[in-house]
Amino acid sequence: MKFEQLIPPDKLVSDISAWFSTPVGQEFLAIEQELVSQLLPTLFGYHLVQIGFDCRYQLYADSPISHKVTLCPRLELGMGLSSIVGLSTELPLLSNEVDLLILHHTLDFSENPHQVLRESARVVRPGGHLLIVGFNPASLWGLWSRFKRRKGVPWNAHALSHGRLQDWLGLLELTELKSMSGYHRPPVSSQKWRERCAFLERWGEKSPTCSGGLMVILARKDVAGMTPLKPAVRQRKLISFPVAEPTARGKST
Repeated sequence: MKFEQLIPPDKLVSDISAWFSTPVGQEFLAIEQELVSQLLPTLFGYHLVQIGFDCRYQLYADSPISHKVTLCPRLELGMGLSSIVGLSTELPLLSNEVDLLILHHTLDFSENPHQVLRESARVVRPGGHLLIVGFNPASLWGLWSRFKRRKGVPWNAHALSHGRLQDWLGLLELTELKSMSGYHRPPVSSQKWRERCAFLERWGEKSPTCSGGLMVILARKDVAGMTPLKPAVRQRKLISFPVAEPTARGKST
C-alpha cells in the first residue's frame, strides 16, 4: 500500500527539520520525550535503533540499552558517530537483531508506511519491541490538518489511525502493549493562544482514549517458535528373576 508523496524526499527532510525547530515543534518534541521516557526504563536488550528524518533529536536518552544507533535517510552535518544513512523501506540491518526499534514520525511521511512496518518487524528480534511515535488523526491536530493539508509539513502527514495501525501490527505478528497520547491543545502558531488552551491538556490526560495530537504505540514481536521435541523416555529394564517352569507332574500319560 503506497501513499502519495507530496514533496521530494530531500526537501521533505529539510522541511521536517525546519518545523521541529519552530515553537510548536519544540513543544511537540518535549511531550514526545516525556511519554517515551515513561516506557524506556522497562525495555531492555543490547541494540536500539531510532529511525527518523532529523538526527538532531534522539528520544532514547533514558534507555538502559547500551548500543544505540540513529538511522536517517541522508547524510547531514553534525551527525554523530552512532548515526547511519539508510532507507526506512530497506533497512541495512540484519534480521531478528534489534531489541528496540523507535519509529519517530517515520510512518507519517513515508511513501510506503506498510513496507516500513514490514521492515521493522523483520529486524526486531522475537520478544523485542517496536515503539511508534507519530501524529494522531483522531484529534484537534487531525481536524486542523484537514484545512491545511496543502501547506506542507507537518499538515501533509499520512492520517494513520490507531485502528489501522493495530490491524497492520497484527498482520506482522506484533502485539500492541500500550498506547499513549499527548498535546491536546490546538496547534496554533500564537503562543498566547496555546497557553490559553493549556487546560485541554489536563482534560486530555483524563480521557481514556488516544485523543491527543501525538500518539505513541508500544508493540512486542510475538513469533510462535518451534515446539521442542521431548526427549525419549528411557524404559527401565526389568530385573530378571528365575521363574519356575511348569511340570507335567500329576498329568495322565
